[in-house]
Amino acid sequence: MHTCRNCNQSFRTELALEIHRDSCEAGQLLCQECGDQFRERDATEDGWHYRCPNDDCDGEGLKEDLIDVRSVRTATH
Repeated sequence: MHTCRNCNQSFRTELALEIHRDSCEAGQLLCQECGDQFRERDATEDGWHYRCPNDDCDGEGLKEDLIDVRSVRTATH
């Protein structure tokens, strides 16, 4: 089983999980440095400073390295 880290929904195949990630409403932010998608609350402790929650990534800054997925989806549709 493959499980979405954002909404905990499970899928039988990795492909199904990848397809789901493109439209998962729980994954609101996308890190342009590492490509991870995650909830906004996972990227900030104070609501002002944002950093990628991936320990191996240095991405930080809302609208700099971290972008709102909803705005990207709107622009591409």
